[in-house]
Amino acid sequence: MASPVVAVEIGCRDKAKTEAFYAEAFGWRFSDYGSFARKFDTGAGSGVHGHVTALGHEPHDYVLFYVQVDDIAEGVDKVKMAGGSAHIGPVPLDDGRQFAWVKDPDGKLLGLITPAP
Repeated sequence: MASPVVAVEIGCRDKAKTEAFYAEAFGWRFSDYGSFARKFDTGAGSGVHGHVTALGHEPHDYVLFYVQVDDIAEGVDKVKMAGGSAHIGPVPLDDGRQFAWVKDPDGKLLGLITPAP
């Protein structure tokens, strides 16, 4: 299976301020996405979805892309075998998906996420 980039997460301290910036600078539209995040729509045909998140703890400021994998544990194992490392998760989501944060060999953070059931 291919491993497409399917989502982008923008971490911040202040969701309202960050949302206002991206709305004004790029015309992105925002909607509710749980208590901790706001989903954004970058416009027709973009194909990649995303959200703005204020975790309330470190890391505060980051941009993270998510690679879709069929099996989260297998995805984390493949990252480790390729020289990367596990960072957070796997974490179950309310919609039945799972995600994990991993690091590449240089320590850059990226996300893995399973498709919706």
